[in-house]
Amino acid sequence: MARVKMLLVEDDAALAELLVYHFKREDFEVKQTPDGEEALLLAKEQTPDIVLLDWMVEGLSGIEVCRRLRRMPETQNVPIIMLTARGEEEDRVRGLETGADDYVTKPFSPRELVARVGAVLRRVRPALAGEQLSYADIEMDTVGHKVRRSGEVIPLGPTEFRLLKHFLEHPGWVFSRERLLDAVWGHDSDIESRTVDVHIRRLRKAINGTDRPDIIRTVRSAGYALDTGA
Repeated sequence: MARVKMLLVEDDAALAELLVYHFKREDFEVKQTPDGEEALLLAKEQTPDIVLLDWMVEGLSGIEVCRRLRRMPETQNVPIIMLTARGEEEDRVRGLETGADDYVTKPFSPRELVARVGAVLRRVRPALAGEQLSYADIEMDTVGHKVRRSGEVIPLGPTEFRLLKHFLEHPGWVFSRERLLDAVWGHDSDIESRTVDVHIRRLRKAINGTDRPDIIRTVRSAGYALDTGA
């Protein structure tokens, strides 16, 4: 199963600690902050797969953070779940209209929230909810580390496998070289951004062969995307 990157924005220290514990136990990668401004910076540095956002946080309000996340290209499609003690229908509607995908009213059990997060991911980002990733005629077994195209096994090196896995988890998304470096090689990597081009060429050669359509699209001055319109 793909490890899910979560951004938790919660200023109640005890609740934040409890949620971090439960989600890490479910193998989520969790970044946590009590501050709305810092949440936007963290989301820009590394795009999360899902955001848990309290309505009342330090700095910017949760509603404003949600609104700005929806305006940012990096996070406009990332699912957001609002956490709040405000249970009025008007507040729930306001949160959903601002861009939230779900709304959980306090108090709640951590187990319930884990289940709600799983449900949102299955609905919004199904690739993160299982061990099989697919797009067009490409299939990936993330546990067995096998890739097939039109049923034929495609041998890939470890870096090309991770690169393709990232594309399969975000089909149609355009990623710059810098964002691919962060996602595939990690923040601490000293590798130059042009190295991405080398591995993109290797990945294309492996999955396209001599006669298959190229489904990795080069977007001039922007980056690369997995796209059947390539």
